[in-house]
Amino acid sequence: MKTPIYLDHAATTPIRPEVAEVYMETMQMVPGNPSSVHSHGRAARKQVDDARQLLARSIHAEPSELVFTSGGTEADNLAVTGTAKSRQHLGKHIITTAIEHHAVLTTCEALEKSGFDVTYLPVNRNGQVTVQQVAEALREDTILVTIMYGNNEVGTIQPIEDIGRLLKDHQTLFHTDAVQAYGVLPINVNELHVDLLSVSSHKVNGPKGVGFLYQRKGVDLFPIMHGGSQERKRRAGTENVAAIVAFAKAIQLSTAEQLENSVRFTSFQTIMREVFQQSELVYEPTVEEGIPVLPHIFNVYFPGTDIESLLVNLDLDGVSVSSGSACTAGSLDPSHVLLAMFGEKAPRLRSSVRISFGYGLTEEDVQQSAERIASIVKRTVK
Repeated sequence: MKTPIYLDHAATTPIRPEVAEVYMETMQMVPGNPSSVHSHGRAARKQVDDARQLLARSIHAEPSELVFTSGGTEADNLAVTGTAKSRQHLGKHIITTAIEHHAVLTTCEALEKSGFDVTYLPVNRNGQVTVQQVAEALREDTILVTIMYGNNEVGTIQPIEDIGRLLKDHQTLFHTDAVQAYGVLPINVNELHVDLLSVSSHKVNGPKGVGFLYQRKGVDLFPIMHGGSQERKRRAGTENVAAIVAFAKAIQLSTAEQLENSVRFTSFQTIMREVFQQSELVYEPTVEEGIPVLPHIFNVYFPGTDIESLLVNLDLDGVSVSSGSACTAGSLDPSHVLLAMFGEKAPRLRSSVRISFGYGLTEEDVQQSAERIASIVKRTVK
């Protein structure tokens, strides 16, 4: 049997041994509730506070500006719904894009049913929006602009800093879903001029079930969970101490290796392209050369293939890739990202694969997986 090769790191990442060790140690050695006043509670609170400081530094924020959540989806929901409910007296207009993660899109759709007006900006064939599009869509009653940093399916990076600069003197809040970019790219919330930013631990080799929302000081959000006064009354529920501490360890490691990983993942893409070319494989990268993309995501179009058959055959051959977002991979519907980029009749919708790199992969793994992909594509192409 061939060695399995995992190439779906954009869906989730394996937890690193050092992170798992911290996670287990904290679960076993720190039993207290951070809200309790006794010594066990104070010890748990210190662990959370130390982790909060480290995570805040990773995006150049203050510790008090971080709200721990159960992950990226909750962080997105808190940002979008929390803003809508806290600022509806100023207007009910929201601007987003057609290629956002469903955590943002379905939240916006739910708000539309409650009387909010949402503008979904179209993207070009590389999955980009422009500052001019945002400027033209902006209205006096716009209360939120939410645009993802880097796309989770095709990797395209949006001009967040330029958009943030545009919005500085407007009443609107600016949110970016940075779940896919966090740990991969340097992030400075002050340089980006964002008010809200969402991240998730399991995308940076940390545990699942934890993330945070950056909420700039002075920005009010209506809480979407009610209960205790945790997280400065912004998110009720006992903090997941072990997961938070492990998350901090994961981002500490990711940040230290960020530049090295960027170079490594780019070289992996080069290896893939070379193997495809040597195999005389007909293929085309989804995003054109020269467009800024996340280095770990390589979305490829294989003309004449059927995505379901291709994924099944690759899985049988030990290669794990996907057709897009893990949240919709079980659906027969085409990728909403590719749909927005190429239109509903484009053959790319049924013939594109997302390959994504991450921790633990070697050049040999990438070489072998590329050879297997080339062989299966040539065998299954119609």
